[in-house]
Amino acid sequence: MNDEELLWRASTAPRISEYPFHRVPKVAFMFLTKGPVHLAPLWEKFFKGHQGLYSIYVHSDPSYNASSHPESPVFQGRRIPSQKVKWAQVNMIEAESRLIANALLDISNQRFVLLSEACIPLYNFSTIYTYLLNSQETFVEVYDDPSSVGRGRYNSSYYPILDQWRKGSQWVEIDRDIAIEVVSDRTYLPAFRLGNRSCFADEHYSPTFVNLKFSAKNLNRSVTWVNWSTRGPHPVEYNSSSAELLNTLRNGNGQRCLYNRRRSNVYFLFARKSRPSALDSLLRLAPKIMHFNTDS
Repeated sequence: MNDEELLWRASTAPRISEYPFHRVPKVAFMFLTKGPVHLAPLWEKFFKGHQGLYSIYVHSDPSYNASSHPESPVFQGRRIPSQKVKWAQVNMIEAESRLIANALLDISNQRFVLLSEACIPLYNFSTIYTYLLNSQETFVEVYDDPSSVGRGRYNSSYYPILDQWRKGSQWVEIDRDIAIEVVSDRTYLPAFRLGNRSCFADEHYSPTFVNLKFSAKNLNRSVTWVNWSTRGPHPVEYNSSSAELLNTLRNGNGQRCLYNRRRSNVYFLFARKSRPSALDSLLRLAPKIMHFNTDS
């Protein structure tokens, strides 16, 4: 299917709430990558033993030749038809919509999390699956930034369609209802296309869209931790990991949050940006710190 056909097919939803078959809800893990998933051996251990509870989708650059890089078994056959993506441009959002649309074709996918090749899980599969499936809210970071890298990116051509402008992390987690609305959007995404094509749509589309339509059930925070302490255009990258860092992130990096209207210290489920060189340390720490292959 081309994009138009894909989005149309994905936008359809049954109007009878009861399923005529036994449906086991799944989490869709959607990877937006340039090439291979370098940390695939870590994810392999994360997914092991949980078949039937997850789906994986990978959108990589069309120029990437998978045959030149041995695929981890869990990622084999998971790549979707892709298009060229450029950082900070609207085609980044189109790629995300392509991932979401492919995931919606599986009626069992209930929660949808967007990740990159540099993301790692901070907990084992059972913990993350339970956290997301039991959540009554969604996790899209939303805030108003009055600076030049926030409101300063607003284009007057967006008005009156976009009478709000919000900023937040690109790495979102949404439920099926919001996912259907994203692929059905014929109002807000066209406005982004007509405006400044380098408006950093990846930092503004999802926060603005969710704030306009689903603010009541969104927690205005991301479940993916990123270190922006360098205050540059890109976050800190990690060449290795440590037990201290992972434990700090697993404990919310000192932050507390609401989860189903109760206080919780589980703030982040994923973290980025880990380089391929961090893989050995992560594999060594995963069984002990993240409790991979256990239900604890």
